[in-house]
Amino acid sequence: MDNAKDTIYFITGNNYKFNEIEKMFQKERTSYLLRQNTIDTTEIQATSIKEVALFKLNSVKGKVNNSYFIEDAGFFIDTPLNGFPGVYSKYVLETIGNKGIIKLIDDFNHTKAHFETFIALYFKPLNKTFLFEGAVEGKVSKTIRGKNGFGFDPIFIPNKIPSKTFAELTTEEKNSISHRGKAWKKLFEFLKKKKNDNCQNV
Repeated sequence: MDNAKDTIYFITGNNYKFNEIEKMFQKERTSYLLRQNTIDTTEIQATSIKEVALFKLNSVKGKVNNSYFIEDAGFFIDTPLNGFPGVYSKYVLETIGNKGIIKLIDDFNHTKAHFETFIALYFKPLNKTFLFEGAVEGKVSKTIRGKNGFGFDPIFIPNKIPSKTFAELTTEEKNSISHRGKAWKKLFEFLKKKKNDNCQNV
């Protein structure tokens, strides 16, 4: 790009999310300056995280002058809750929280869970939308552990670091294995190359 300091906006009102990705941006050499934009987006109750992400992105189309992206994630307890809370993660977190989730589970030894995220990017130079996906597998902790992270992090134990919950990891440790970290890496690759084979052109 001609301008070495082109601005790209992360549209989110979640400061924890922004701080997490900002730390990753600081380590990567992209031609973009990351800024937070708290403009309201429209969220729908859909059957997939992908649908929610795309709808949110399109709901602010024309309101942001630069390239911008949104990120939407869900926590899925595959066993024994058949994927709940999934697309309802935000509502469930705000209503029953981590304590409520734990009460729904009897056998913690055989739980299976995963986080899934989609980053939806509107890339202004190409006037196109791109998607970047990430997922991480793990299980549910029987107790709330750790003070880092946010959301369901205190009850998610990743398979790659089975001795700790996400909330017990440093931001760097979490980003190295998390769903969000995987998706961000694809975004960074796109921004560096200005094209990316790992993203899905919508």
